[in-house]
Amino acid sequence: MSNISLKRLQELKVCLLCSAMELLPKIHVRPMIEDDLDAVMAIEIASYSSPWNHEHFRDELISRYSWPFVAVEMESVVGYVCLMSLFEEAQILNVAVVSTRRGRGIARMLLDHASTQALEKGAEIMALEVRASNTAAISLYEKLGFTRVGIRAGYYESAEDAVLMEKPLKENS
Repeated sequence: MSNISLKRLQELKVCLLCSAMELLPKIHVRPMIEDDLDAVMAIEIASYSSPWNHEHFRDELISRYSWPFVAVEMESVVGYVCLMSLFEEAQILNVAVVSTRRGRGIARMLLDHASTQALEKGAEIMALEVRASNTAAISLYEKLGFTRVGIRAGYYESAEDAVLMEKPLKENS
């Protein structure tokens, strides 16, 4: 039996984990630009049964109340979020992550970034709507502090309900 203590083994495990994480590609969030639209559209089409069109994203790029962002990994767009903020309310209009990168915290990173941006623009509350059947997204939103505030019956093209959710961005909201 080796003389290495359990504590030392745990320290080595932590060092190995830290070293492995440093080897993983870094993901960062930046403003969406026109050159991102082909990659954004590919994610959109793969993610939604009724996707936005190219012009819709282009409109988000030029709207004075919209702030679209992309998550980039090794120079490739792997996700996006479209934020609209007007006065005290911000809305997440659209968010998606490429299917091969889901479950790795990218949507959380995008939503955290959108929350920070909305707060900086004076928003006190953030709202979104999500398909009632999208339990993975609803679970993520609840973990991020969103609560269910209503239902929009038959909202989607398939007559599926939309769950309305909100999150306070300021303590007094």
